Amino acid sequence: MQLWTAVPLSWLVGLHIAVVGAGFFSPYEPTRQNRSLPYAPPTPLHFVDPEGHWHWRPFICKQSISPLRSGTEDCARRSTIHFCVAGTPYRIGWISFRLRLIGVDPPAELHLMGTDAYGRDQFSRFLYGGQVSLIGSLIACSVSLAIATVFGMIAGFYGKRIDDAIMGLAELFLALPWLYALFAVRAFLPLDMKPSVAFWILSVAIGIVGWAQPARLIRGEVLSAKEREYVLAARAFGAGDIYLLRWHVLPQVQAILLTQASLLLPRYILAEVTMSFLGLGISEPSASWGNMLAVLQQYSVLTSYWWILLPALALIPTFLSYLAISDILRRNRNVPGEHVNPN
Repeated sequence: MQLWTAVPLSWLVGLHIAVVGAGFFSPYEPTRQNRSLPYAPPTPLHFVDPEGHWHWRPFICKQSISPLRSGTEDCARRSTIHFCVAGTPYRIGWISFRLRLIGVDPPAELHLMGTDAYGRDQFSRFLYGGQVSLIGSLIACSVSLAIATVFGMIAGFYGKRIDDAIMGLAELFLALPWLYALFAVRAFLPLDMKPSVAFWILSVAIGIVGWAQPARLIRGEVLSAKEREYVLAARAFGAGDIYLLRWHVLPQVQAILLTQASLLLPRYILAEVTMSFLGLGISEPSASWGNMLAVLQQYSVLTSYWWILLPALALIPTFLSYLAISDILRRNRNVPGEHVNPN
């Protein structure tokens, strides 16, 4: 595997593992507050003490936070970071666990990405928020590709008026500004919805809005696939439409589905982030990448607490990695239908 392939793939795999195992990798619960440490800067990790001695296990120093949120360290009072420690319980599915990757002995606090206005650990909230943003984008992408596959295959396989009707509907969705469409959907929903309900509704709505472009590409490939000799031969031997679509046409569009998934996922992550950033998505106290960044709408926060930007900076390599994977797939695969005129 070449380096330009391994780097984005490794980042995405590592990010998804950390997000799925957020309870294990995060030192605290995402809703845990420490009102004595609002906007605390990231906790520095040390391996060398003031006497110049090397420590194989990292440690943190006692910090005194000034009103300007600048930290003064006293390494004469330090706390060693422990690995695989018992912490507050969390659940994965229906099973409860207490094991966490890192932790420090109280009253010391470990905040790798600093804290927010309520003293909540930004790193823990980033990992738990990724469960909303990443899993929500996966659900939305699945909805889009499922609709696109059904509509695209039907339009390309049967043609004529069915093709005209489906492609006309696709043109309407392509012309529809997706962000305003999501605003309209959210406007009809109550603001005090449960986070779990808002999560599912928002994910499905995003997926429904974005099916048109993949459907056009799938339709173009089906137009070509249905005229191939092995499909015509199978039809001559009595194969029905469902059999032909399932065993002869669908395998031809799998490469398109994979490529489109790598393009849609970052778009849908950005859609959720935008909605939650504007207060129309997942609401507090639940964490998502969008509502973590909502505080940046306050100019005083934006100019005074640089670590609040860290979740946004972490999104940049995520988007770039998805785009790199998409480019790799398009260059390494001869994706049929990408250059077929759907009209």
